[in-house]
Amino acid sequence: MKRIAVILMALACSAHGAAAQTKPAAKPAAAPAPAAANPGAAPEACIASIIAKRNAPPAPSAKPVPPTEAEKAFAAFEQGQYLTALTLAEGAAGRGDPQAHTLVGRIHEEGLGVPKDAITAVRWYARAAELCDVPGLFEYGVMLAQGRGTTKDMTAAAEMFEKAAISGHALANYNLGLIFLKGDGKPENVYRAAQHIRYAAEKGVAAAQYDIAVMYQTGSGVTQDMVEASNWYNRAAVAGFTAAQYDYAVILLKGIGLERDKPKAIGYLKAAASQGLPGAQSRLANLYFEGAGVDKNLAEAAKWRALAKQGGVADDALDAELAKMPAADRKAAERAAADWLDARAIGVGDFPGGNAPPPAPPKPAARAK
Repeated sequence: MKRIAVILMALACSAHGAAAQTKPAAKPAAAPAPAAANPGAAPEACIASIIAKRNAPPAPSAKPVPPTEAEKAFAAFEQGQYLTALTLAEGAAGRGDPQAHTLVGRIHEEGLGVPKDAITAVRWYARAAELCDVPGLFEYGVMLAQGRGTTKDMTAAAEMFEKAAISGHALANYNLGLIFLKGDGKPENVYRAAQHIRYAAEKGVAAAQYDIAVMYQTGSGVTQDMVEASNWYNRAAVAGFTAAQYDYAVILLKGIGLERDKPKAIGYLKAAASQGLPGAQSRLANLYFEGAGVDKNLAEAAKWRALAKQGGVADDALDAELAKMPAADRKAAERAAADWLDARAIGVGDFPGGNAPPPAPPKPAARAK
């Protein structure tokens, strides 16, 4: 069975295309989200407030009004004026602005203009959560889940994510899904996990798209469906999620749930290999050795095999064949692999995009009758 990612998404997950959900300035999404598993676990007033904001109709256009102190703080933050933003946000927080608390917490957490201070950040996030600020609830949940600046508490983290998830917060739904999947902080429930992970996937979280693809492929929490799995692998691969690029390439090579497409598969395989995935590097080495879908190239085969071997992937059969190459050619391939690693370490070369083809919907194979 494939491994489903179970690492809680923190601020770094913006690399998967979800940065807007992690910024304190983000407004709660208006789209419906999965219902809370246990509404009684959170203050009724906070949940009612979140639901009211989520369901509220768009406000009618009004005459321009001067920006509030909190709005000035966010503007300064976006311009990189962190100390000014901190001063303004502290003032707004002193007058009870929930989002200002979250902004102060982020500045301290990331050390923007001030020393990094997770303990102080947690204190501000906790107060923002008490005031029912959705980004504050999410950030406080992440700190609790990771045990940064506070004692690790998965039950409390789950409560924070659950409240934020009600608003439609994509990453909060994803984290809540992972918690249900692991049964850490909530009772294990693969069906609830699938519900929240799929919601996050539909909102564009690439890691969630990959995980829901695995769940459809294995029939975990959902009805097994390789066509649906292939669709989600495709979406995650297009978003640049490395594991999805590799798995989707394999699906395209084998024609599982859709028609075989070797050229497209090789594009994704190269992309995953160029991002350092040993399994993709090993499979690419075999393709170059066999000349399957690419021009036969023993030097490239040896280079990618050397990289995959360093990544811990065994392939005794291919190693035996490549050992027949002239010693000088093998040495050249080893140097090419070392140069590739050096270039990747300093960010020179085609990293991390690789040669992935442009987005294109998968073509489903005919369903069995």
